[in-house]
Amino acid sequence: MAILARDQDPRETRRGLPGDPDDSHSRYIEAAIDGIVVGCLYLPNGNPAPGPKFDYKLRWFERLHAYADELLELEVPVALVGDFNVMPTELDVYKPERWLDDALFRPEVRAAYADLVDQGWTDAIRFLHPDERIYTFWKYFRNSFARDAGLRIDHFLLSPSLRQRLTACGVDKFARGWDHTSDHAPVWIELDDG
Repeated sequence: MAILARDQDPRETRRGLPGDPDDSHSRYIEAAIDGIVVGCLYLPNGNPAPGPKFDYKLRWFERLHAYADELLELEVPVALVGDFNVMPTELDVYKPERWLDDALFRPEVRAAYADLVDQGWTDAIRFLHPDERIYTFWKYFRNSFARDAGLRIDHFLLSPSLRQRLTACGVDKFARGWDHTSDHAPVWIELDDG
């Protein structure tokens, strides 16, 4: 993971999510950039579920929830960004019935995401595109991208002061169609100067 900024040097403020000193996985990095705190994360996949990997995912979500609450208490602009490995609603997955037992769509995971948002975070895509089917990820097989058989698992969660500055957001789906590209497409937001 990395955090880059045009014409600026991000100031790293945290590496690793608090709450488990024995967790050596590199899943969270945070930096301050021009008065905004950006937390970049990769939430565990959790498959197969149930099982130890799924339990780890839920524990990691609990730690994220606790730390996200601390970030909100700072009352500074914060964006939690990255691969959350969660499809929050049926609108975020091409065939919900096929994903019911997957760790990315299980009720416990969707509830954990909803609880996180309910702290006061805004899901940027859903805020500006509440009813639109938007995906950020397409598997490499079964012609998934061409069929638009995707998932929305990459998210921008914005603190209240940052949500007020949100003017646009989207997914650069075209990038997923490039040769030898990632199975994720870039997700972006635009903010006013505040």
